[in-house]
Amino acid sequence: MAVTDAERDFIIVKDVAAATLESARGKLADTMTPGFQAEFDPAEAEAAGAFHEDALSEADAIDSTHD
Repeated sequence: MAVTDAERDFIIVKDVAAATLESARGKLADTMTPGFQAEFDPAEAEAAGAFHEDALSEADAIDSTHD
């Protein structure tokens, strides 16, 4: 059974994502060392949750003013 180009691309993306997550986990562990400054690239920072947006949406903010 032959692997299609799309399947091959998916496997590559999946492998890169797994490597990025593993790298982010290691750097997060390193941040527990006093004085150590771990540097994250943008993909690692996102994998570590640095850019998780939990603010209210504009509609929710407007709705909250009518209480």
